Amino acid sequence: MLQKVPLLSLLFLGLLLCLSIHVEAFSEDVSAWERPYLVRRGHRRSLVVTEYGEISAAEISSGTKGPYHIQFITLEPNSLLLPVLLHADMVFYVHTGNGKLSWTDGREMKRMNLRRGDVYRLQAGSVFFVRSNLDSERQKMRIHAIFSNTDEDIYEPSIGAYSSVSDLVLGFDRKVLQEAFKVPEEVLEELTSATKPPAVVHAVTKDQKSVNWELEDRMLDFLIGNKHKKTKETKTFNILDAKPDFENCNGWSLTVDKHSLKSLSDSNIGIFMVNLTKGSMMGPHWNPMATEIAIVLHGRGMVRVICHSTANESECKNMRFKVKEGDVFAVPRFHPMAQISFNNDSFVFMGFSTSTKRNHPQFLTGKSSILQILDRGILAVSFNVTNTTMDQLLNAQEEALILDCTSCAEIEENKMKEEFEKEKQEEEARKREEEEARKKEEEEARKREEEEEREREEEEARKREEAERERQEEEEKQRREEEEEEARKREEEEREREEEEARKREEEERREQEEAERERQEEEEKQRREEEEEEARKREEEQREREEEERREQEEEERERQEEEEKQRREEEEQQEEARRREEKKKRQEKQRQREETPRREHEEARRQEEERQKRRWKEEERAKERERREGGGEQPEEQEVEARKEDQERKGDEGKGRRALRNPWKL
Repeated sequence: MLQKVPLLSLLFLGLLLCLSIHVEAFSEDVSAWERPYLVRRGHRRSLVVTEYGEISAAEISSGTKGPYHIQFITLEPNSLLLPVLLHADMVFYVHTGNGKLSWTDGREMKRMNLRRGDVYRLQAGSVFFVRSNLDSERQKMRIHAIFSNTDEDIYEPSIGAYSSVSDLVLGFDRKVLQEAFKVPEEVLEELTSATKPPAVVHAVTKDQKSVNWELEDRMLDFLIGNKHKKTKETKTFNILDAKPDFENCNGWSLTVDKHSLKSLSDSNIGIFMVNLTKGSMMGPHWNPMATEIAIVLHGRGMVRVICHSTANESECKNMRFKVKEGDVFAVPRFHPMAQISFNNDSFVFMGFSTSTKRNHPQFLTGKSSILQILDRGILAVSFNVTNTTMDQLLNAQEEALILDCTSCAEIEENKMKEEFEKEKQEEEARKREEEEARKKEEEEARKREEEEEREREEEEARKREEAERERQEEEEKQRREEEEEEARKREEEEREREEEEARKREEEERREQEEAERERQEEEEKQRREEEEEEARKREEEQREREEEERREQEEEERERQEEEEKQRREEEEQQEEARRREEKKKRQEKQRQREETPRREHEEARRQEEERQKRRWKEEERAKERERREGGGEQPEEQEVEARKEDQERKGDEGKGRRALRNPWKL
């Protein structure tokens, strides 16, 4: 018996654990309608995680424009968020911890001490960094920030909310950096070769700053143009120290707009905070000016959102969801809402509205209800009730804005569970119906396939029968055709045999005629060949004789050519020898003439010229006689040429003797 007690206890604890896990899983569930307007803490997107801090983000819908980007920055004590350049306006709230914010808009350096409850706005284009303090409590510094997303100041997810200053500087090459910062090469070498630090690092003291830190300060001064190093201390607005806009025993609420915080004057982001005590409710209301984006700071609560009456049910659906610390939820403009705390804990949330204009939420209940202003008779008609009922409804409202609502959150949670269970059952029923429909379709498809298969088999059987019948008919037809063909062949063979015999007779006669014709043609061909051979033999004989004659003539011509060449060579040698002798003789005579007197030379020249004229006349006469002899016919040209050369040589000899006699007249 004693052993059974621990076993039952373990089973009971296990059951409780399963139930708690089921409830937790249920509370984390987000329907498709709620998903754009609710981001659980565990569903945030991690951007930076280091031992000194982390940054996570969430995108949440505003209902009309694109989603808003929210970041959650957590810094460990004595940590530093390195300088970044803002791409869009940033409005932030300090949730826990304290530290110092430093930023510049290009004119001067501004610093601000931050503590829990502070809110502020930094404009796009600002360069800022945050350092957390190291206090005795060692509390983390948590900052919730939203980035503007308007037509004038659009948040671009592709480039992010901000850029690292070091990345912007190191994007330039060394030459540009050296000329811009006027520092030695070794400083730039250390800067560009250094390992890139994470976005959140440990904060060092002034005595611990290295050359890189000093150079980074110079980079920051270069980027922001802070030549004179002006530093201005700026005060912020603390939402926890401010007087609430409304407060009673059920809680309080406060809004911060451009009238409360000057830095919000040209921004489209406002700030609000609501603190509900246990079992309280922010009365049903709507925001006519802006979408409200809230972050749960403490506790748990239920949020009820109603669609406006003209909304299409396929586009908008009434929602109720449970939120806890760290969750982000949004309520679009003109959507009635109510936030309710549970009986066991308070419900605190702060948030951002998408407008800084003074907007007065329109309440449906309480003394400030808009229904209190409208004509009650018209309201009675609108609700289709009596005036008495409407008076009872409105006169019973004593409290305003924040109302007591004990167990309302629990009831809403139960309804949410019931709705969830109902939706789950409906989903299961829908799935079952879909499964049954699918099975039915599969069964019908199977039946159709079986029917189609049966029809195919019947069609195949019919086709086989048709094919068999056609085959038999084809065989019968083929048999008849074969018999007809056989008879036709016999007739054809008989006719061919008769034709063949007639053809053979004709062929025999034709062959005899052809034989006679062939013999005649052979005889004629033989005679023609003999005649052609005789003619060819004669032509060959004549050709051979012509070739022999041509060969003899060529040999004779070659022999005569060689003799002529030999004769010409001898004559040329004789002429060269004669010319050499004449030249020598001429040289001797020239020397002799040089010794004679001028009159004698002139006389000799005259006589020489006369002799040459006589010689030419004589040659011409000889040539004329020679031509006459040739024309008379008798001697061969070669013999005539030889005779002419001999006579010419004899004349030359006589002329030489005569000239020698003339050159020596004293010997005569």
